[in-house]
Amino acid sequence: MPVGGFVVGDGQKAYPGKLTPFVLFTCVVAAMGGLIFGYDIGISGGVTSMPSFLRRFFPSVYRKQQEDATTNQYCQYDSPTLTLFTSSLYLAALVSSLVASTVTRKFGRRLSMLFGGILFCAGALINGFAKHVWMLIVGRILLGFGIGFANQSVPLYLSEMAPYKYRGALNIGFQLSITIGILVAEVLNYFFAKIKGGWGWRLSLGGAVVPALIITLGSLVLPDTPNSMIERGQHEEAKTKLRRIRGVDDVSQEFDDLVAASKESQSIEHPWTNLLRRKYRPHLTMAIMIPFFQQLTGINVIMFYAPVLFNTIGFTTDASLMSAVVTGSVNVAATLVSIYGVDKWGRRFLFLEGGTQMLICQAVVAACIGAKFGVDGTPGELPKWYAIVVVTFICIYVAGFAWSWGPLGWLVPSEIFPLEIRSAAQSITVSVNMIFTFIIAQIFLTMLCHLKFGLFLVFAFFVVVMSIFVYIFLPETKGIPIEEMGQVWRSHWYWSRFVEDGEYGNGLEMGKSSNQGTKRV
Repeated sequence: MPVGGFVVGDGQKAYPGKLTPFVLFTCVVAAMGGLIFGYDIGISGGVTSMPSFLRRFFPSVYRKQQEDATTNQYCQYDSPTLTLFTSSLYLAALVSSLVASTVTRKFGRRLSMLFGGILFCAGALINGFAKHVWMLIVGRILLGFGIGFANQSVPLYLSEMAPYKYRGALNIGFQLSITIGILVAEVLNYFFAKIKGGWGWRLSLGGAVVPALIITLGSLVLPDTPNSMIERGQHEEAKTKLRRIRGVDDVSQEFDDLVAASKESQSIEHPWTNLLRRKYRPHLTMAIMIPFFQQLTGINVIMFYAPVLFNTIGFTTDASLMSAVVTGSVNVAATLVSIYGVDKWGRRFLFLEGGTQMLICQAVVAACIGAKFGVDGTPGELPKWYAIVVVTFICIYVAGFAWSWGPLGWLVPSEIFPLEIRSAAQSITVSVNMIFTFIIAQIFLTMLCHLKFGLFLVFAFFVVVMSIFVYIFLPETKGIPIEEMGQVWRSHWYWSRFVEDGEYGNGLEMGKSSNQGTKRV
């Protein structure tokens, strides 16, 4: 009997189902996995701008910052050891994301989240009690292992649990959680920096235990996704779970399509090698290019070096931490805009609008910093109106990222992969993201020292390139069931030459096989 859902006007299949309280709860809990990533991003720049932290672990940076008033502002934080403290986490996340692919595929998304939470908790404790630089680095590496597992599994979990009509909004809950984690970290940095005795940095670093416990305990109560259950042969449990998730009794159409997708998946012995097949060329391209471009927007320069950056352009320590709180608040608010609009306006619109907004702001910030410090970085007082202009445009830039490349950089890759390559392809996405996050974190302070305000123009150039890439090569994926995603490649002017009708044995042929047993609406 042909498999089929309801076919809407353009040939897309629409499975029956609704947004139930159960699936909303599970997606909210799972999205909390983003807290550990966001908290780390927000906490790093804050503690590295605290004089007591620098004096204890990075005395050379402390001396340049505190004792030499003539220091080139662009270069005062240029220290390989300091950047290694920040960037070592992302190298560890790269390694663990590759291991997480196997765990996620064989044991389920939920167990991968649990591992992530436990590893992050261990790293937070070591950092909070650190007495030497090596303890900081070891703690950061464990944090990275945790983030690799969480970032690999959470977006997949959300995409598979969510009804296709709400997949964009629920998946962006992960990015919202990241932004909340950043904001909480920046607020805590502001207050902990005021603690007498200069030990507030311990609370900032050790506080990462809290988001780690949230995702650890959350993963213990979450159900696994029907996709994952079917992939591991638990068909009856998966069908029961799918009924509860969708809130309807008749889920046979979606269930049969998931089973067909799983059979295709089980026939693949080497998913990593399978990624290189011609028909997966568009998927592999997006798995690499989207996270690559996401990091080259320059957002991490702002987010985990925000206090350092604001300090560099003339703010006091308190003012730089408060300015980071302001940008963090904008980040959260703008992510809510994306949740509202992603399933209404579409992915491409947000990508292109956000890119244009970031480009303009980067040019203005580069001009402002260049006009103030020139090429020699001569320090001086920053007029209040000037500071307001710089912070305003940085906030507009952050808003543009937060409703475009921030959430969509995780959403789009997680929703376009067919089941047979989903875990492996998501690991590619996380790995590329972490590789370039590591590179940017490691070289940013050196680049700022040498390129000066021109660094923002470098990032502006990449924003132009990636916007052109999206306009030409990325099809719209709004409102398409995750197991039907193959149609967007078959109908694309360029990718159709790689993906032909009949290449996907399961749901990607469903639009054809369902003509006999479907109802057109």
